[in-house]
Amino acid sequence: MQLIGAILFALALLHTFSAKAFERLSHRFPRHSGLLHLLGEVEVVFGFWAMVLLVAMAFVAGPQNAIAYAETQQYTEPLFVFVVMVVAASRPVLDFVQRLIDMLSGGRPLLQAWLGLALVPLVGSLITEPAAMTLAALILAPQIFRHGVPEWQKYAALGVLFVNVSIGGTLTAYAAPPVLMVAATWQWDSAFMAANFGWKATLAVLVNASAVTWLLREQLRSGSKGDTAAHSARTAAPMLTSIIHLGFLAAVVLLAHHPVLFLGLFLFFIGFTTAYPQHQSPLILKEALLVGFFLAGLVVLGSMQQWWLQPIVESLQPVALFFGALGLTAITDNAALTYLGSLIDGISPQAQYMLVAGAVAGGGLTVIANAPNPAGVALLRKGFRDESIGALGLLAGALAPTAVAAAAFFL
Repeated sequence: MQLIGAILFALALLHTFSAKAFERLSHRFPRHSGLLHLLGEVEVVFGFWAMVLLVAMAFVAGPQNAIAYAETQQYTEPLFVFVVMVVAASRPVLDFVQRLIDMLSGGRPLLQAWLGLALVPLVGSLITEPAAMTLAALILAPQIFRHGVPEWQKYAALGVLFVNVSIGGTLTAYAAPPVLMVAATWQWDSAFMAANFGWKATLAVLVNASAVTWLLREQLRSGSKGDTAAHSARTAAPMLTSIIHLGFLAAVVLLAHHPVLFLGLFLFFIGFTTAYPQHQSPLILKEALLVGFFLAGLVVLGSMQQWWLQPIVESLQPVALFFGALGLTAITDNAALTYLGSLIDGISPQAQYMLVAGAVAGGGLTVIANAPNPAGVALLRKGFRDESIGALGLLAGALAPTAVAAAAFFL
């Protein structure tokens, strides 16, 4: 089963990198466009291959073992990401953040984009990275991820966004999934994170955001008048409603490790939005469910990879561990890597730092590298050609900001 799990994991990775090809095929073969479009949805990939794994396990090890394996996995993170995406993307929360950005920027497009790429990812240290990704994606979509902007510039901005969100959550000990996996075991608190990671992450975030904003300066100045006008014409939600929604968001973040409680709170949130529909836009339930499905599939498949990943992590010296973690995040979730590191007895403080630094620095290289990335893909892919984000395009766009982040943490 371990070998089968590794093979299926490799096939899922290959599928992730070829998802855009399935979207193109769906246009060429309209008779099978539904199936090809489904296979071209990046958010579906790992859930699909997780299903294949469970079917294979049922044949090889028996149905009861397959059911027991599925039921013993930890799905708190997929559930949390689903809930926090829906709440953070609600119109009153988005209106509040947009008001704040408009006030800080004075309405200047370049500064608005810069704040979306810098300030919002850093705020992720307070509201968690998935919430920051959701807000940043929705704020930046009409400015950068729209028709008329060259595709390569969109990928450059996407790479910066993903990297900045991955490192922007390291100012505290609870917001970034790879940090959360080790914080209790290694006794890292928020003061430790701010002193050892936070200021370096802030520096890298500011450099990355400034560079890509300068790159996009002509596109941002010309803007998309139609999208801007439509956004301005929409009546903002009342401040009291925004405050209530922010209260729901804060409560979900505080209860992030208690799925029974935050799911119950989510039902109250649904009830509140239903009671005041005049202040709401349609909730992004479909997009959030797809992201949750993706992450749940990653949990099921990723749990089978410990047998070959952990020996690699254990065998590396601190410097090699930094670059090893940086590279391994491209093919596995960075939180899974740091969790494996937390299982190593007697790991040195230097190796602890290098493992986490490499894992968060590489969190923007692929869709699966960091838990919030599928959320960004789900919310932004309509602005790309064929309404699909290519894995190679994301990798290319993330290389430069990843190098900046790696230099900030390593040097």
